[in-house]
Amino acid sequence: MEIEGKIIVKLPPQSGTSKAGNAWSKQEYVLETMEAYPKKVCFILFGDRANQYPMEVGDYVRVSFDIESREFNGRWYTDIRAWKAEKVDPNAPQQQAPAQAMPAAGPAPAGPAPTGPAPMVSEEDFTQGPNDDLPF
Repeated sequence: MEIEGKIIVKLPPQSGTSKAGNAWSKQEYVLETMEAYPKKVCFILFGDRANQYPMEVGDYVRVSFDIESREFNGRWYTDIRAWKAEKVDPNAPQQQAPAQAMPAAGPAPAGPAPTGPAPMVSEEDFTQGPNDDLPF
């Protein structure tokens, strides 16, 4: 999945050592979307990606991410783990899906275009009676 917005918070980097003795590090950012109703999204760059994609407050970015949830002591926690982050130009037009080509209209009907008011329709035209062959 992808999201675009402006970095509004860069949290302090965190690091440590796992139970297995492996070193780890992570960098968290808060992004604010550029929609009519902006949303704030906190995402994580984990491991080498924390240094691979340096960002600062005020940068406009497109973030590719995965959402992952885990259970701990009966509660569920959700992380948004970014795997790619690219700076974007906020003034560039938003990318949109390519427009589908509209099928060409068929040839115009032969003959002159009708003029004048449409003919009047009465209620009798809609009630056919017992000779109606409609199934309902």
